[in-house]
Amino acid sequence: MAIDSNSYEAQWKASRTAVEAGEVASGAQQRTLYRAAERHARRAVQINPRDAEGHVGLARALGRTALAVGKRERVKYAGEVREHALEALKYDPRHAGALHIMGVWNAEIMRLSGVTRFMAKNFLGGQVFDSASWKDAVRYMEQAVAVEPNRLIHRIDLAEIYADAGDKAKARAAFQHVVNAPAVQPADAKYKQQAAQALRSL
Repeated sequence: MAIDSNSYEAQWKASRTAVEAGEVASGAQQRTLYRAAERHARRAVQINPRDAEGHVGLARALGRTALAVGKRERVKYAGEVREHALEALKYDPRHAGALHIMGVWNAEIMRLSGVTRFMAKNFLGGQVFDSASWKDAVRYMEQAVAVEPNRLIHRIDLAEIYADAGDKAKARAAFQHVVNAPAVQPADAKYKQQAAQALRSL
């Protein structure tokens, strides 16, 4: 079915659908879906730059692409992901998707090695990395959980942030919540499996 290239709603929804499909795909198919998601989101922002959904769609598509490449290569995506997530929060401060992206953004920057962060800041134009912190990673992701408490993707990413930030007790409780929760979204079964595996290794 053709997607109306002049419809803001059709474009951001097409971007969201492509990202969701990409999350359960792999390899070349996944990369193709994330590129399509980026294309639709860029068109949505072009049509209406003053609404959260288009910016969230673009940040999400770029973020998923970034997570699928090497850590050094992620640097080039970091600034634009952050820019569009913050722009979305300007129009909708309680947008769970934008809050989630900012939580992951802070966590992924903090997970980079000190050498990679140094290289990014000094040679690759990644000065924005100075604004990342575990505190902000936790704060944004806890806000996403508060807005959408039944979305397991928020909960498992929060659990991983707790674990990487050194709060094993909170990580264990958050992973256990994911294990016990019902699977509602298509990817929830995968998150439940990941949470069970994480609990065994904590």
